[in-house]
Amino acid sequence: MALEGLRQKASGGRYEDIVQSIGNTPLVQLKRLSPKPGVKIWAKLESRNPTGSVKDRVARALIEDAEEKGAIEPGQSILEPTSGNTGISLAMICSRKGYPLKVVMPENVTPERTQLLQMYGAQIVYSEGSKGSNGAVEKALQMAQDGRYYMPYQYGNMANPNAHYNGTALEIIEELDEVSAFVAGLGTGGTLMGNGRRLKETFGDAVKIVAAEPMQGEPVQGLRSLDDGFIPPIIDISILDRKIFVTNSDAILWTRKLLDEEGIFAGVSSGAIARVAVRIAGELDEGNVVFVVADDGWKYLSSGIYTRPLDEIENLDSTVWW
Repeated sequence: MALEGLRQKASGGRYEDIVQSIGNTPLVQLKRLSPKPGVKIWAKLESRNPTGSVKDRVARALIEDAEEKGAIEPGQSILEPTSGNTGISLAMICSRKGYPLKVVMPENVTPERTQLLQMYGAQIVYSEGSKGSNGAVEKALQMAQDGRYYMPYQYGNMANPNAHYNGTALEIIEELDEVSAFVAGLGTGGTLMGNGRRLKETFGDAVKIVAAEPMQGEPVQGLRSLDDGFIPPIIDISILDRKIFVTNSDAILWTRKLLDEEGIFAGVSSGAIARVAVRIAGELDEGNVVFVVADDGWKYLSSGIYTRPLDEIENLDSTVWW
């Protein structure tokens, strides 16, 4: 029986290849996490993309934009800094299109990310783990100076936010008549900028665009603090209505809440984003709060966060996870 007030669609579809199947991800209501009856919290499950993350949208847009502009030719070598997900998505797409890929990635990411990159045939250059994704960006920019590579540079390429402006946001608008708040993690900025711009154009000031940002020095995988010294060029702070700080402990605990209370098997950054979405929902009397589940949990299994007792996680130094 269909649930009253919810639209159910047949899953699946027919596509020419795996790249064409990117997008059109589910929007799922999380009733147990909502603090008030009049407020609905919706999770946009980007983990349903082919490689399990929102970055499939971005990687496809980066490569197709370069092809359309004639910036790359068949067999061109691609170089990109990543904390993991964009690299994995690019590796899948480049393997399908015949572009050799080299990624620069912090040395302290989970081993699953390394294995997935290798599975798709990417070469990996490691950057200093303590510098996080900023260190990967610094090293990749140095490598790109020799001219052998084309670097899409997700941090400064408008194809990144445009993937959401022309895709993710339209899918949300199709499903909901109003959106009170949209919450995403502060990483490259593409998800926040693209969705934020389109949702503001549609709903005006009635929608608040909220960033989940790590506190300075907190190692939340996939997210960045702007206070750490690097602001991606695609970020327009004026689009954001609020930034709410999160810790790595927040991210881990709320990743478990997503799993234990809603059955959502998500990556660690999604826990941080969920924590902020629930906080925003608690400030409203009614409305829809949408947040992005950026990736699934398969890349983080070796961390043990999905099986360790919660009290053990709560008392554990957050720096041991990465």
